Amino acid sequence: MSRVLIIGAGGVAAVTVKKCARLPQHFDEIYLASRTVSKCEALQKEVGADRVKAVFAVDADNASEVEKLINEVKPDLVINLALPYQDLPIMDACLATGTDYLDTANYEPKDVAKFEYSWQWAYQDKFKDAGIMALLGSGFDPGVTNVYTAYAAKHYFDEIHYLDIVDCNGGDHGQAFATNFNPEINIREITQRGRFWENGEWKETDPLSVREDLDYQNIGVRASYLMFHEELESLVKHFPTLKRARFWMTFGDAYLNHLRVLEGIGMTSIEPVEFQGQKIVPLEFLKAVLPNPGSLAEGYTGMTCIGTYITGIKDGKEKTIFIYNNCEHAKCNEEVGAQAVSYTTGVPAMIGAALMLNGTWKKSGVWNMEQFDPDPFMEMLNEHGLPWHVLECDQSPFSKK
Repeated sequence: MSRVLIIGAGGVAAVTVKKCARLPQHFDEIYLASRTVSKCEALQKEVGADRVKAVFAVDADNASEVEKLINEVKPDLVINLALPYQDLPIMDACLATGTDYLDTANYEPKDVAKFEYSWQWAYQDKFKDAGIMALLGSGFDPGVTNVYTAYAAKHYFDEIHYLDIVDCNGGDHGQAFATNFNPEINIREITQRGRFWENGEWKETDPLSVREDLDYQNIGVRASYLMFHEELESLVKHFPTLKRARFWMTFGDAYLNHLRVLEGIGMTSIEPVEFQGQKIVPLEFLKAVLPNPGSLAEGYTGMTCIGTYITGIKDGKEKTIFIYNNCEHAKCNEEVGAQAVSYTTGVPAMIGAALMLNGTWKKSGVWNMEQFDPDPFMEMLNEHGLPWHVLECDQSPFSKK
């Protein structure tokens, strides 16, 4: 019998809860906790009290409060779908209680717009000594893109040399300006400097200053911008033959124009300002007035295309492949009442959890997705709504860049 505690009740958590609820063979009992317990209660009502056994209010910033909750529920696994700021308190609670851990995004300190794996990798010996496991980044990017890379390295290449992860949302939600996941995290991510790996070192660019127009499967040509994304950090560590690794994301002109205006007037700042006798963070205020990403699903048209271009050597010859998924917003809404960005993160969280619970991916310590056999995960993607495709290319669209 397996028991999971899911922390978080936003758009991604809603997808994960609904997917887990349909698989009692992997998830016998589901418990749900969030700062806002009413969100948990709404999810419980939607999937049934026979599947979500109980809901709780918890402050995930407080490790002792999370520890107390874990001791009450006694789960086999904690699925952390809260904010990246809360990764370390939840990991501390799991360590204190001897409980396995999974998340979808790496730790980010609240007072600095910077994310990297060093803080979580530092738990390796502690988790190993405690005989428990932490699986980091079981979303899509990071997550599925890491597994795509491991799958390509296992089945298509002797060595991989060039990696370009591409993330295109070709959908239309009809809003003047909205983010597809937590606005605070999203805007912090895209306004920081770009970073990529080349010839054994990290190189930096000004935010969204490097653009390429790429042709995405079943979507068409979209402007794509070089950014830093956390999976690059783990992939260059675990695939040392990589000569270059980059991450690209699409943004429309209207989105970028809004973003530049908001930056220009200080609304994306994380530095507190005085307002009517109290301190407020402009970005947190902006988050409060922007559309809730969970509300975008109804009427959202189009699809996403997220994948990995990989160039390397097989049998002495250079080759390039593109592994990717297309995910339609309307189909996701029809299935689970979510838009595709939430869906593409929530489903891999469920899959990673299932593989941990059934022992397929299981070893003590702190691990990234690409450090396990990719085949079982890839099989489950096809079975649970995220079918993937492999396209053999004459050359990479990045080959001359």
